This record gives sequence, structure tokens and C-alpha cells, in this order.
Amino acid sequence: MQVAIDGPASAGKSTVAKIIAKKLSFLYIDTGAMYRACTVIARNHGLDYGDESGILKAIGQDGIELKSENGEQKVYSAGKDISVEIRTPEISANVSQVSALPKVREKMTTLQRQMAGKTDVIMDGRDIGTTVLPDAEVKIFLVASARSRAERRLLDLKQRGIKSDQTVDQIEKDIAARDYKDSHRKVSPLKKADDAIEVDTTSMTIDQVVDRILSEIKKSKKIEENSTK
Repeated sequence: MQVAIDGPASAGKSTVAKIIAKKLSFLYIDTGAMYRACTVIARNHGLDYGDESGILKAIGQDGIELKSENGEQKVYSAGKDISVEIRTPEISANVSQVSALPKVREKMTTLQRQMAGKTDVIMDGRDIGTTVLPDAEVKIFLVASARSRAERRLLDLKQRGIKSDQTVDQIEKDIAARDYKDSHRKVSPLKKADDAIEVDTTSMTIDQVVDRILSEIKKSKKIEENSTK
């Protein structure tokens, strides 16, 4: 079974996807982390964030690997755990440019589809329901106000031990700018799939969002069971 969760930055996609994957024993794939890893690789190689051929070559050299360790997804590149590094403000500010590169998206999409083809999967990102897994049985599109997402981002940075001098207002401005970039890029823009269920998480707790998505997954399973009888 394939479950696609899309939405803008800090709408809660990764948080709820991890919980649901654990509850259902599904494989969890954080596609945003993969693009962030590409951005870290570009920076580590001293490349311009628009240097598509250079970044592709560097990705080929360093590689990107997702590992599950103690129930947490870890991101490795060049044999190093970069799970914290990919969440730093510098990477957040530049990932939109890297993720908009057509051949980088093509490479990551291929990897994502290969991972999803092996088992039950829950995948989150910005183009999962529209591009990566267009035939997913359940598609969710999470939204939330820019302010609430900025507050979540600041809290997340603190919990991860990442130092940042940014205020909530600055983060809100950055998030709004990223929303625009993600939704206006030429290749696989951030867009709600026609058959996706929109969930506004602004005033919802994590548990409420999880329960809502789980109910949609259970509905889908019942439909599948009935159709095979």
C-alpha cells in the first residue's frame, strides 16, 4: 500500500508520517530529507546551488542513504550521518533552489519509486501524490498558516539542538518565500493532487492529525477489501 502526504514546509508532514508508519509498520520515506541531503552535498563540494551537472556528479560520488536507527530515520552521505546538518537554516534557505533542478528531481524521484516499490510505504514531500506516487491509494495534502508553521520550525530547531538567531517573524517570512518558490517551480511544483484530501493542521494537535489520516487509510483498506470480494 502507498500513502502520499504532501504539503508546504513545516505543515507537520514528517512528524505525522513517522508516527503513522510506526503504527502500521510501513516504511517511512522523507523525500524532503533527500533534497536537503543534495543541498548539503552541494555545499560540502563548494558548488553553486544552481550547478546541476556539478551537483549530480557530487551526489554520485557521495551517495544518499536513508537508515532506520532506533525507530528514527537517519540520513547518511559519504559515510557520515548528516541528519542534523540537513535541518540547519543555511540548508533550509537553499534547498528550494537545489530541489528545483530538473535532473536532480529526476534522480531523486527514481530512487523514491524504487524504495516504494518494495513494501507498504508512507512517503511525504511536495509532489508525492502528483508525480512520485500518482497511483497511491491514499493522498493527503496538509496545510497550515505560515505563522503556525514558523512557530513549529523554531520549536523543532530548539529540540534538535540547532542554534538559530532567527525570530519567528523572520522564519515566517522565509517560509512564505519558500512556499512561493516551491509552488512556482517549473518541474513538479507543490500542488494538491485532484484526488487528495486536504487537512488544515493550524489548530490541530499531532494526535488529531494522525487520527484523521489513519481513518482515511482504514477507509481505503476497507474499499480494497470489498472490491476483492
